[in-house]
Amino acid sequence: MKPYIYITRKLPEAMIEAMQQKYEVKMWEHEDIPVSKEVLYAEAKKADALFTMLSDQIDEQILTDGNRLKVVANLAVGFDNIDVKTASIEGVAVCNTPDVLTDTTADLTFGLLMAAARRIVEAAEYVKEGKWKSWSPMLLAGHDIHHKTIGIVGMGKIGETVAKRATGFDMEILYHNRTKKPEMEQQLGAKYVSFEELVEKSDFIVCLTPLTPETKNLFSREVFSGMKQSAIFINASRGPVIDEQALFDALTAGEIAGAGLDVFEREPINRDHPLLSLPNVVALPHIGSSSVETRTAMMKLCVENIMAVLEGNMPKTLVNKDWKPFVKA
Repeated sequence: MKPYIYITRKLPEAMIEAMQQKYEVKMWEHEDIPVSKEVLYAEAKKADALFTMLSDQIDEQILTDGNRLKVVANLAVGFDNIDVKTASIEGVAVCNTPDVLTDTTADLTFGLLMAAARRIVEAAEYVKEGKWKSWSPMLLAGHDIHHKTIGIVGMGKIGETVAKRATGFDMEILYHNRTKKPEMEQQLGAKYVSFEELVEKSDFIVCLTPLTPETKNLFSREVFSGMKQSAIFINASRGPVIDEQALFDALTAGEIAGAGLDVFEREPINRDHPLLSLPNVVALPHIGSSSVETRTAMMKLCVENIMAVLEGNMPKTLVNKDWKPFVKA
């Protein structure tokens, strides 16, 4: 019997052709509706491989009940939706899609910073709504980006690439990370500082830290109140790293000037989400890596990882380095 692969979201047929030639492949039939828990659990029980999205919770039950499951390939850099520890115990390889989306996500992050600083979305809607009656000196005046200080929390590859873009705007670059990056500091002129100093001194605070128990609700009301009143906060990492109510309170109290958000605590958000009521918030639907070129490359990498594991080889981008495949009883 051919190995069975289940894909949790509808993908272009061309992306899965290589797998279809060798394996039995089934896809969830919707592009914009997540697979239901019931369907995911049922499919995982008989699947040799799962091709998953960040919105799919691959928990202990899925990993232990999946008697044939050998690999979970996640269409994202992040993998906080997967119980990686249990996967290793069960001999399931967990794979992600790093590197191929670094530049694209950095582009979006810096674009979000620019949109929030210069009130670009607000200004575009101003024109579309017929509010533009004349030119005036302070009409929709925003904040300069050049020669300002950017503080990057989480200096991984995406953070480094955002810092590289900041050099083009002659920005002072501060960063906080679990480890210092001397080579990057030398190349880009970035300075390592404490989290508290970064919050206090930065004009733009860019959050790119992964979601861990330590970073959940890292940005609290106390942290926001420690920022400059003119500061603009950008989150392109994971929604739960910020306390959304605290951000809303800080914005409405005028403690910070604005925010640009590509991620939220619970996605998708509803139209009545409090942050969407604020004109100084630019909100995007988690599109950090969403370019045609990059999403295509991410899908190809997931396919390559799945096929590698099913053919008895090491996948290209293995998350659980302690993975040791074994045949389940």
